[in-house]
Amino acid sequence: MPRPLKCRYLSHEAKIKYFKPAGVGVRDLEIVILQKDEIEALRLKDFEGLSQDECAEKMNVSQPTFHRILLNARKKLSDAIVNGKAIELE
Repeated sequence: MPRPLKCRYLSHEAKIKYFKPAGVGVRDLEIVILQKDEIEALRLKDFEGLSQDECAEKMNVSQPTFHRILLNARKKLSDAIVNGKAIELE
């Protein structure tokens, strides 16, 4: 049985719900869903430019856990961009 998830500290709430390719309706697209912790990981690492240790500390998770969250978020984003999918922000 897996361990329960620790509470993750999230300091930013997304104001936008979807990103999608121009000229195509959301109904016609596959959707990739970014979880709140994945958005926060991207914000801290890529936008704020913090080190992974600093990011992990701010999110109240271990550095390996932060790394996994960040990898999942980047994989989802690259899939959406390369394959023309919509991105839904949870």
